[in-house]
Parts: sequence; C-alpha cells; structure tokens
Amino acid sequence: MRSIRWLAIVPFLALLVGPFFVNRATPLILGLPFLLAWIVAWILITSLIMAVIYAADPANREDEP
Repeated sequence: MRSIRWLAIVPFLALLVGPFFVNRATPLILGLPFLLAWIVAWILITSLIMAVIYAADPANREDEP
C-alpha cells in the first residue's frame, strides 16, 4: 500500500514544475491557452489519482464492522 501513495506526488510535480515547460499561449485547447488547459487537466487527473489511492487503501474496505 505504501508504494501506491507515492503516486500522489505526480500531480504535485506536474502542477509545480510543468508550467515552466508548457507556458505557451498556443495551441488553444477548447478555447483555453495551453497552460490553463494543462492546469485544468491536472486537476481532473488528480481526482482520478486520489480515487485510485482511496480504492487501493485497505482501511477503506466495506467488510469491516
């Protein structure tokens, strides 16, 4: 279980370090500049990663009283 918790660092690094590499106004994605689309995408991906970590955590099993 401990190894999957390290997955939570990926969004942190993507939002902290990523903008230095993707800071462009073009291309536009759904009308948003690329940097803003990057941030929105990683917020959604973070939710998915947290759901995977939650599902993999044995403390969250329903069979416990």
